Amino acid sequence: MPFVRIDALGSDPARLDALGQAVQDALVETLGIPPEDRFQVLTGHDGTTRTLRHGDHLGVHKDDAVVFVAVTMRSGRSPEQKRALYRRIAELVHERTGTAPRNVVVTVSENTSADWSFGNGEAQYAPADGEPAGAYS
Repeated sequence: MPFVRIDALGSDPARLDALGQAVQDALVETLGIPPEDRFQVLTGHDGTTRTLRHGDHLGVHKDDAVVFVAVTMRSGRSPEQKRALYRRIAELVHERTGTAPRNVVVTVSENTSADWSFGNGEAQYAPADGEPAGAYS
């Protein structure tokens, strides 16, 4: 159950939805996340009152089509799986929105089962009785 935040400049609802679906499909394809496990915050920035800052880092030129994707998930994925995820996100975002892969910045933050609550003030993956609820992802 990854939690995803996507920030993009000048994005209308259709582009934001396409970005969100591209990231979700990449998570399903590369990490085996169940398709219904979709938890995303999609934010479009107008460039004036809300904006994104970007630079050219490691020789990768960015422009105002930049998309920041932050994925938080439980630890346990290999570096190979993460590389496949980054590559597939960039491919699908390009395919579905025309955003150049160089403009897709992805970060992954990992945590443990006790770091999640899906509501009711409970740690469903790490309950006090030791019996986790639902599938792990």
